Amino acid sequence: MKPVKSLIAGLALSAVASSSWAIGSLDKSDVNALTEELGAALSYKGVTPAEPLGLLGIDIGIEVTGTKLSGIDQWGSAIGNTDVSFLPLPKLHVHKGLPMGFDLGFVYSKVPSTDIAFAGGEVRYSPIGGNIALPAVAIRGAYTTILGVDDVDFTTKSVELTVSKGFLMLTPYAGVGQVWANSKIGLGLLDPVLSALKPLEGDASMSKWFVGLNVNLGLINFVYETDQTGDSQSHTIKMGFRF
Repeated sequence: MKPVKSLIAGLALSAVASSSWAIGSLDKSDVNALTEELGAALSYKGVTPAEPLGLLGIDIGIEVTGTKLSGIDQWGSAIGNTDVSFLPLPKLHVHKGLPMGFDLGFVYSKVPSTDIAFAGGEVRYSPIGGNIALPAVAIRGAYTTILGVDDVDFTTKSVELTVSKGFLMLTPYAGVGQVWANSKIGLGLLDPVLSALKPLEGDASMSKWFVGLNVNLGLINFVYETDQTGDSQSHTIKMGFRF
């Protein structure tokens, strides 16, 4: 029988610790609250300005996102004592430019010493590429999922609008969007005897806003982004190459 922290580790990519799960106390609102929290943490974060990269352009970076869980009092009490209130998530992020203002993005994370992985992708279109007078405007559609966790399906979908304007090596940007998260947790995660029971399902829909700053120093590129999705705030730092 796996402890509840195994569930939190699988979904939230955090440390496993011993605890017990009072299954009867976890109702639909608790599952939805957990889904909303993890949706905020695991939904796609572009961490890039709105300007299209162009056919030869590429943006590669290593980043870390940390998310503060705001509703732990609700779902945390239902699953037992837990200190999982801040989720760090290391990632590899790649963007590739395409013709006609389109870009593709891919993000991947593998938690060390576990089978837990996180992956996602985006399609972005910039109808306004930006110039000296006009800012760049981009529309993004994205998807993420957890990999490598038995009895757990967790996905997010999102749409966003981003605006950015470059000044020399600095490019501030901001955007708004909507995130939809869905979870399905098989009770076999807790005990194989329970695997035949109907899984716990949760869903959430959250508005989001984000602001960031891209600093391109030629040989190296830095980005800082803060993101508010639902009631949870995330901060991301990225370092890599953009050309």
